[in-house]
Amino acid sequence: MNLIFSAKWYIVTLFLLSFLLFILYPLYKETNKRVKLFGFSFLPLSAVMKKEKYYVVWAGVSPGIYTSWTDCQLQTKGYEGAKYKSFESREEAEKAFASSPYAYIKRSAPSPAKTIPGADAPLPAAVAENSLAVDAACSGNPGAMEYRGVHVASRQEIFHFGPMYGTNNIGEFLAIVHGLALLKQKGFDMPIYSDSVNAINWIKQKKCKTKLPRDAKTEELFHLIERAEKWLRENTYTTRILKWETKQWGEIPADFGRK
Repeated sequence: MNLIFSAKWYIVTLFLLSFLLFILYPLYKETNKRVKLFGFSFLPLSAVMKKEKYYVVWAGVSPGIYTSWTDCQLQTKGYEGAKYKSFESREEAEKAFASSPYAYIKRSAPSPAKTIPGADAPLPAAVAENSLAVDAACSGNPGAMEYRGVHVASRQEIFHFGPMYGTNNIGEFLAIVHGLALLKQKGFDMPIYSDSVNAINWIKQKKCKTKLPRDAKTEELFHLIERAEKWLRENTYTTRILKWETKQWGEIPADFGRK
């Protein structure tokens, strides 16, 4: 009798489990699919989290270890001889940073510097030839913003960043700070020209006084602004920041030519 009862109970249990699996699993898959649309999942957190990378910059504006690709670009893009590489863990990154970059990357011939059109045009007598000109451009305001620094005498592009969603004034501000940090790091003594009165004033006040709202779309940009303001607070410099007089001298050498 007990054997018969056990066999019946086993069959009933097996039937119930099969029924639950048949009914609930498709429901689980559909629910999980719907919930994912809103940025959540029933999957383990480790399976859906984006794995953090670590970026080692051996040669750049400020060598170090960075945790975002944007920060790495700020240190390396347009920097002659920049050396950098990403790693999966901080331990790997710290070990690499303490070692020669050539243990991790191949030696390569330096790429020729980009020359801005108009390099043969004579400069006004009042302009210091050995200087850095910075400028920003924005497709819409706000919109896709980018900035760059150009050596005035040679018209060679020294650095370039973007595009990133922002405003022209923010780009002008970040360009000046980028130039200041680069010149100090390299030990170069030359003035910086900017055609933006607002950006020059913000540098003096060590504060980017933009009215652009801070939201999900601009969060990464505001992270860069905060880093720039922090650099201004924590560093001293002797670099002169000069106003480029567009009406008298024409467009600044770093101009993107979109007007």
